[in-house]
Amino acid sequence: MSRILAISAAVLAVTAGSVVAQNYNRRPTFGTVNLSANFAPDPYVVNVTAGGNIPAERIGGPGCVGSIADPPDFRLNYRAGGYPLYLAATSRSDVTLVVNLPNGRWICNDDFKGTDPGVVLNNPQSGQYDIWVGHYNRGAGVPTQLLISEIPPR
Repeated sequence: MSRILAISAAVLAVTAGSVVAQNYNRRPTFGTVNLSANFAPDPYVVNVTAGGNIPAERIGGPGCVGSIADPPDFRLNYRAGGYPLYLAATSRSDVTLVVNLPNGRWICNDDFKGTDPGVVLNNPQSGQYDIWVGHYNRGAGVPTQLLISEIPPR
């Protein structure tokens, strides 16, 4: 009996671990861009639809809230070069931001500027940034603009 419980617990642990992080290997819904330091135009703007059916809280980081889709909304392949990197989203609705950094670390934000989320990376890494824009109403599809800039707000 204890052996069955141990096997069941191990299977449950593996299953639970597989749903914690979003699938950044999937093709982004709204595309990919390759940008190098000092890119133009700045900001680079992408129209996306925020929201999804997966709770961002599953990622487990501070500020990970709202519901997001399984595949990334957008992918940024960035070559760093001495500038900060600012990622933000603007919408008429309260949206959230989830980013998987090139080193595999997750960062999230809600309400950086008013109800709009944003993150400033003062020493950004070169590599792949997978970005999700979430919404508090699960399943809602909210028109949103994703902003990528090297000029953070003051």
